[in-house]
Amino acid sequence: MPVIFFDIGATLADAQGELGGPLRLQPRPRVMAVLDALRAVRMGIISNPGPGDGAASRVAAALDEAFPGRFTDEALVHWGAKDSRGIFDRAVASTGGTAADDCVFVGEDAQERAFAREAGMGTAAHPVFALAAMESRPVLRARVELSGDRGLPELTAAVDETEAVVVQIVSEGLALAMATTQGADALERTGFTVDLRGPVDDTQTFPARDGQAVVKDE
Repeated sequence: MPVIFFDIGATLADAQGELGGPLRLQPRPRVMAVLDALRAVRMGIISNPGPGDGAASRVAAALDEAFPGRFTDEALVHWGAKDSRGIFDRAVASTGGTAADDCVFVGEDAQERAFAREAGMGTAAHPVFALAAMESRPVLRARVELSGDRGLPELTAAVDETEAVVVQIVSEGLALAMATTQGADALERTGFTVDLRGPVDDTQTFPARDGQAVVKDE
């Protein structure tokens, strides 16, 4: 059975709280819907809790509070730096026999995804694309044309219903996005013009801000 591992910060949730004090995780937009859709799939965590002896326990408690009943298999929860393939190899080994290519790592950081792929895992830059990664469907960079009757509010509503994520508003007439071909087709059916480019992991993805990931379009 496939296993999906999620990073926490800027992927599943945003952290709120001061260093050493109470920590609260605020789920990011669309994450709860994704987790609901994946209830039948084994899910784990690969995340760096930060420095300090009690950091992992503190983040684990906040994770359980924010996502009750979602990440209950302690064997699939891995704390540590994602600065090499090592933690991803350990995550695959913890699955009890699931092959690396049946495991997926979901995280916003392109370098961390590269280490996961070195370990043989599939990867996704956003939780919305977890299923696509499980099915080995590519996620592509997309340029979406905006107009008076198809502006940002309409685009936001459209992407919420499909495999697409707005990553940057370039101008009144252009948005950058990530989308599967299914997602792009869905956007075009709602009246948007979508120009698909290369795979997301051929670009550099920067940490999300203000609810949006930022992708360098090359």
